[in-house]
Amino acid sequence: MSVSLVRIDDRMIHGLITTRWAKEVPCDGIIAVNDKAHNNAILKEAYKSAAEGQGKKCFVWTMDHFNKVKDKVLASKTRYFLITKNPLDMKKILVDWDFVPSDVKEVVVGPGNDRPGAIKLGDNQSFTKEEGAAFEAMAEKGYKIHFALLPDKQIGYWDKYKSKFGY
Repeated sequence: MSVSLVRIDDRMIHGLITTRWAKEVPCDGIIAVNDKAHNNAILKEAYKSAAEGQGKKCFVWTMDHFNKVKDKVLASKTRYFLITKNPLDMKKILVDWDFVPSDVKEVVVGPGNDRPGAIKLGDNQSFTKEEGAAFEAMAEKGYKIHFALLPDKQIGYWDKYKSKFGY
């Protein structure tokens, strides 16, 4: 198993990822994929500090770099959390690039900030129509989309909310 959790989280790496989620799901390291985070030295260091403080390896990669090394990730014996900041990037990885994250068939969706035009699903979980289209594309590819801030704080699956996005 090289990928043990697939997550979309607008905060990417934070204490709840490195403590709560890592207690529920086996994890040796975290791969965060986001171009802006990779190119922001302060943010990148903060992410690495959060993960490494809990004894986890941490990588902050651009989308392009992930695409180049995705086969190495799958071949690794290290168990990684794969995290993107938004549904559009995860859709590109799972659907457009046809990346199959080991045996993982569920995409866990964490916080999504309230923004103009976003549809509120629950506390700190708001997504745009475009992001809804990304969820639908991942669901059509066979992934369960699970809205869960924490393992014990979840609001349900995509099927419960997709009508709000026109599906």
